[in-house]
Amino acid sequence: MQLLHQRLQLYTQGNDTYIFVPPDTAGAQSLTIHRSSGELVLNAPHSLPPSARRTGKIIYGILGIISLSLSEYVIVMTGREVKGRLMGQDIYRATDFDLLPLGQNIDVFNPPHPVEAHLLNLVRTHLHGGNFLFSYGWDLTRRLQSQWETREQDTDRPFWATADDRFFWNKFLQTRLIEWTTGNTSQDLSPYILPIMYGTFDIRNATLHGRTIQICLISRRSRFRTGTRYFRRGIDHDGHVANFNETEQLLLVEDAKSGEFSTQMSFVQIRGSVPVFWAEVNTLRYKPDLQIMDLPDTPDMMRKHLQEQVSIYGDQALVNLVNRKGHEQPVKEAYERYVAQLNLPSVRYQYFDFHNECKHMRWDRISVLIDELETDLKRYGYFHLTSNQPEAAQLQRGTVRTNCMDNLDRTNVVQAALARWTLNQQLKAVGILSEEDSIEAYEGISKDFREIWADHADAIANAYGGSGALKSDFTRTSKRTKKGALEDGVKSLLRYFKNNFFDGARQDGFDLIAGNWVPRKTPSSSMFLVTDPRPLVTRSMPVVASFSLFMICAGLTLPRTSDYSLFYYFLLWIALFSISLIFIGIHGIDYVSWPRLIPSTDYIYYSGPGFRSAHHGKGFGGDDAPKTRSGTSISTKWLNSAGKKRISVAVEEGEKKRVD
Repeated sequence: MQLLHQRLQLYTQGNDTYIFVPPDTAGAQSLTIHRSSGELVLNAPHSLPPSARRTGKIIYGILGIISLSLSEYVIVMTGREVKGRLMGQDIYRATDFDLLPLGQNIDVFNPPHPVEAHLLNLVRTHLHGGNFLFSYGWDLTRRLQSQWETREQDTDRPFWATADDRFFWNKFLQTRLIEWTTGNTSQDLSPYILPIMYGTFDIRNATLHGRTIQICLISRRSRFRTGTRYFRRGIDHDGHVANFNETEQLLLVEDAKSGEFSTQMSFVQIRGSVPVFWAEVNTLRYKPDLQIMDLPDTPDMMRKHLQEQVSIYGDQALVNLVNRKGHEQPVKEAYERYVAQLNLPSVRYQYFDFHNECKHMRWDRISVLIDELETDLKRYGYFHLTSNQPEAAQLQRGTVRTNCMDNLDRTNVVQAALARWTLNQQLKAVGILSEEDSIEAYEGISKDFREIWADHADAIANAYGGSGALKSDFTRTSKRTKKGALEDGVKSLLRYFKNNFFDGARQDGFDLIAGNWVPRKTPSSSMFLVTDPRPLVTRSMPVVASFSLFMICAGLTLPRTSDYSLFYYFLLWIALFSISLIFIGIHGIDYVSWPRLIPSTDYIYYSGPGFRSAHHGKGFGGDDAPKTRSGTSISTKWLNSAGKKRISVAVEEGEKKRVD
């Protein structure tokens, strides 16, 4: 496998070029990017132009090139921190980034157009808000078994070519460098193409019965159908599901004689949204409206998704934790209906009524699910490799795919329980634990295990839902407490505010970085990104409510002249406050922070076969609102001409991804 450059020095030649020089690699070719044409050129070793001037920047990797409305930008990493060491290689987290404009007259801190400024802010927010991990010598995007199975083919392949396409987070950004490399045999930019992964990494050392071991947990987030909690649900028309994560638990056992971790074990689980077309529509209510769409291609897309998992991981045990009653019931029923319809031979469905089984804080009842899965877990096994043996002692031949409604809190608890069960089996297999023993009897390793899984749960929940994981007190302590329940209430409120008022911009950042939406080269055509097309009365209601509340509070604290005069005073401001709140509630959908790059109208105003829990927040017209040319309704938010233009442009750009 070709090595990557770990440090680059940045030189500039006037306003014409950026030159990246690897200072630590003898005889390495430097890379020149011409700003006017975007051309990439590998230079002969030690051929730096005399007019080149070194900047103070140390670059730890080129993430790729992104094209916005006015210019293209080279995204570089200027900060990193070591998260641990795995298989003799350092694992890093990217901590700081810089954007280098290719346009001649572009200032990244003061762009000449508001659309460009908005897009740059989306890029920066996404980069600094994500948990991006990478290594220069270990393929962090692939599980251990996959790397072992392709070890011979990967010997001479470039690093980026071996990465798992699902977890190669900056694959779209690296398109220019990859295409340049594959199209020019004499211009191999592979040492500059650094794959990064969005996920988690943690590794802990422990000693058990005199044996030194390492426990490592890695989660990998898919770049397909990526996004935030309420704006990416279910499956898409390519068979990808929202919030898909592969989680790998590694157990490394040190050999007493050589001092190396010669025994390597891997256990992989996956999670993903219920693979049907469904969504939850934010309307400012705590419980969003549930929308399930029975589309003609639902069976084909579910089949495509599940068959892909079978081809990658082997047999599948589908563990569904969605509630059997209440708000979540229609999602459970739709899932079960289509799974039964497909009847795939390598797929087994297992339902577990999590909230009913574990009510009254009876979290020990998760053992019921483990008992039901034990046959599958033993049949699927885990990957077991001993370095002095030519063949693997065991391969993992299947995975458990777990989901709840969000694939966060209940899923985290169940996956941690399955991982603990498997870890006990692995430690028994290598003779560290006896058949009657378990890690729960050893507080040191048990505490490390719980903390690794709790931190992992928080990171995934923050990335998708906007707060730490719920029920994490059980993951950290193996006990459910009233304090933990109170903390969950605070986290739930935090999720509510983030999901309703901030996630629209976050979703736009995901779509921009993943290449789901490509900006036009005429920023004036994208003014819908920085303007508010809502009618004046809609925009004014939060101001009226805030000012009325201020006047009510002022009336309670200011000196009184007579009770008679204050009666009409309070009557006026309480009436205005109430009217504004009622208006906001009726038009709640207009006050949610919706994604602007790819509108959500396909499911907000879906009127085909399926299930809809309610139609809240759409104004007085409700479902009788006018329709767009694609057949979806338009809310009062978009009734004016500016709003219609915004929908038309956004849909055209989002679906066709075309660039002027």
